Amino acid sequence: MTSLDPSPRLRELLAGPGPVLVLTGAGVSAESGLATFRGPEGLWEGRDPRELATPEAFAADPLTVWRFYDWRRRSAAAARPNPGHLALAALEAGRAGGLSLVTQNVDGLHERAGSRDVVRLHGSLWLLRCTADGRESEDLRAALAPLPPRCECGAMLRPGVVWFGEPLPADALARAERAARDCSLALVAGTSSVVYPAAALPRIAREHGAHVVEINPEPTPLSPHVDERLAGPAGEVLPRLVRAIGLELPA
Repeated sequence: MTSLDPSPRLRELLAGPGPVLVLTGAGVSAESGLATFRGPEGLWEGRDPRELATPEAFAADPLTVWRFYDWRRRSAAAARPNPGHLALAALEAGRAGGLSLVTQNVDGLHERAGSRDVVRLHGSLWLLRCTADGRESEDLRAALAPLPPRCECGAMLRPGVVWFGEPLPADALARAERAARDCSLALVAGTSSVVYPAAALPRIAREHGAHVVEINPEPTPLSPHVDERLAGPAGEVLPRLVRAIGLELPA
């Protein structure tokens, strides 16, 4: 079923007592003006960012990698949560059944919108990790200087994100999979559904009896396997869902 309005079943599950899983991807952040880095438009200084987001690239040229992430931090700091972010925060605060927000995004916009139970599958731009002992610390400054930044111990710091070729944080993945198994409703918003293991979460949810809803302007590999597809941007569809069960977005 494809439409822009929620079905009676979706409204029932949103308003009901069962737990809800929300999985968000780069499309949600794109509506706040942040680059997605997929496709021919997704370049940074003429380079494919996916070539920079690897342990090998960092080992070979940490300054260039840090310049890229410095730019990402500045961009994220300048962005503002959009109505999709705000709708999810309102849904978490307003429903009694609980909501687990699992995100592939690293920009922190969900937290800034007011979401509290956020599972960061790919880490955060605002975490710095010591390359000597692996300890992480949060640093919310938009710009770091000098680059590359250094730990108090003298070792170089790296961004606290998951790079290509690295495993997802075991605790975050376990929380996400548990939420997928336990939910009665799974909302999948703004993700291409091609990056695993995140792309497996909606399938896990459906295998355990959840009603799975995709929110995306364009079809994805997940589309044939969902119960409903709301064919629109998250910033438009999610507020409609929230208002459909009598909740309001923050002013």
